[in-house]
Amino acid sequence: MASRPATLAAAIIPVAVGAACAFALGGLRWGPTLAALWGAIWIQIGTNFANDVFDYEKGADTGERLGPTRAVQAGLLEPGQMRGGMLVAFGLAFASGVYLTWIAGWPIIVIGVASILSGIAYTGGPYPLGYHGLGDVFVLVFFGFVAVCGTAFINLGAVPAIAWWAAVPVGCLATAILVVNNVRDREGDRAAGKGTLVARFGRPVGVGEYMFLLAASYLIPPLLVLRGAPPWVMLPLITVPRAVLLLNQLVSCEGKDLNPTLVGTAKLMVFYGVLFTVGLALTELR
Repeated sequence: MASRPATLAAAIIPVAVGAACAFALGGLRWGPTLAALWGAIWIQIGTNFANDVFDYEKGADTGERLGPTRAVQAGLLEPGQMRGGMLVAFGLAFASGVYLTWIAGWPIIVIGVASILSGIAYTGGPYPLGYHGLGDVFVLVFFGFVAVCGTAFINLGAVPAIAWWAAVPVGCLATAILVVNNVRDREGDRAAGKGTLVARFGRPVGVGEYMFLLAASYLIPPLLVLRGAPPWVMLPLITVPRAVLLLNQLVSCEGKDLNPTLVGTAKLMVFYGVLFTVGLALTELR
């Protein structure tokens, strides 16, 4: 329960999209790609463990929480046990980092260390990012640009332009998941001193941010076609009706009624990501 399996798509999709970029350029290598996937999954799990224990200790997760049960808050695990699990998860991620450093060099050390430290600092440490309105930036950067471009880098030895473009919708949709969470929890976050953007500036800002993130996600495929990519990269546009439905839910629902919107946004990232991966893989850029 604490590992939050439903969130692992946010770790898998960026690696898949980055690998598809490498494949389109004729440079996909399965060994490094699978190692990157292993590392991404364990960093995500370690971050989930960190969020569980640190949000509990800071008072953000209480018996009144509106979202799914959290293990420490519910008394299913002790804080020390969760910290132990966090260390194990990050250690398993580090193991893949050793191999990837051997394959792709010192930049992997920077990416890996930054990802692990950011996973902890999201809700822990002296300046938790999520409590100071920086959670959205963190997710956009690490689930978008770092994960997608990093996967392309370990395959190609460089980051091609297509990977930078592809990172935008992936990061935006991952951030959109966080926005729904923050809109739902804004009152509890304010009471706990968790200064998310929505807690600071109100619900309309969250809805506006969600709209912007969706718009940016669906703008990228047409822009890629205008830049010369084949129409296959437009496959994610099939999911536009689902995105509109989710936006309407965010506008009209409150509290626990937003839980299906949260799950739906995560599924949207999966559907979009799979279609984008297929479209990129069918793109001939060699």
